[in-house]
Amino acid sequence: MSGDTDLIKLYSGRILELAADIPHHTRLDAPGATVKKRSPLCGSTVTVDLTLEDGQVSAYGQDVKACALGQAAASVVGASILGTTPEQITRARDELRSMLKEDGPTPSAPFDGLEVLRPAVAFKNRHASILLTLEAASDAVAQLAETQSA
Repeated sequence: MSGDTDLIKLYSGRILELAADIPHHTRLDAPGATVKKRSPLCGSTVTVDLTLEDGQVSAYGQDVKACALGQAAASVVGASILGTTPEQITRARDELRSMLKEDGPTPSAPFDGLEVLRPAVAFKNRHASILLTLEAASDAVAQLAETQSA
């Protein structure tokens, strides 16, 4: 019964608020890169479109079909990603992974709002969904770096 109580606490009011209000929830018409990620464990999917200009994210869109935790992560990322560099996105992905899997520190600003997902550390089956958006965004900026250096 304790596990059920912990799971109920995990879906806090703040997480549900974030999940209900995802910024940039429409796809871009002409993105620089598009990446779709799927969690095989739960079936959550996230598609990220983004464009870089002068080394920073200048346009961002996302289509999120995930649990409330994956939606909350997408909400924090969507609210924070414009103006960030590829390095900040990759660092945030790595920091979020560390926070979830190793109880590491909160991701650094501007993605520090992901702290709200710290209670999910104990729920390993939710980690993949939470990571989807930053993994897709990291892959998208890597894709753009490859095409720009070619």
